[in-house]
Amino acid sequence: MQKLSLEQLNRVDVDTFKQQKKLPVVLVLDSVRSMHNVGSAFRTADALNIERIVLCGITATPPHREIEKTALGATKSVEWVHEKSTLDAVQRLKNEGYTIVSVEQASNSVFLQDFNPDESKSYAFVFGNEVHGVEQEVISTSEQCLEIPQFGTKHSFNVSVTMGIVLWDFISKVKFAKK
Repeated sequence: MQKLSLEQLNRVDVDTFKQQKKLPVVLVLDSVRSMHNVGSAFRTADALNIERIVLCGITATPPHREIEKTALGATKSVEWVHEKSTLDAVQRLKNEGYTIVSVEQASNSVFLQDFNPDESKSYAFVFGNEVHGVEQEVISTSEQCLEIPQFGTKHSFNVSVTMGIVLWDFISKVKFAKK
């Protein structure tokens, strides 16, 4: 084995990325306070070819150097919008046909390994504030809540880590299940 050079990775440029067909997934950030977590959301969305990000409430928006520290330019490739209200954003996505899935520890949540996404649907995954999580009114509007099982003393993963875990799980179930 030998590490690949950037040229060998053969990545598309920003214009090509914007034109290519995307995975029908929207990330909804519900008042995520850390700009590094916001930047990580952009970088993950770019890496996994996600449709767009909806930044809600107090979530910071590009351009900002603290977001760029972790986004590494992905704010230029990934489509995004800002909505004042997460509930309004989720309602709009629901009206557009997205299945709303909050990622939160909640009664009747589904453990991630038991989540069986329907390949014919578009999904909006809602990720919450680092301290308070997803707003209850948004959870109440969601079709489903996903929970990642944990076995340590802490109550949650970092939100950017959670996004990576959930999105990779989703992609591995819908995209790679066909192979």
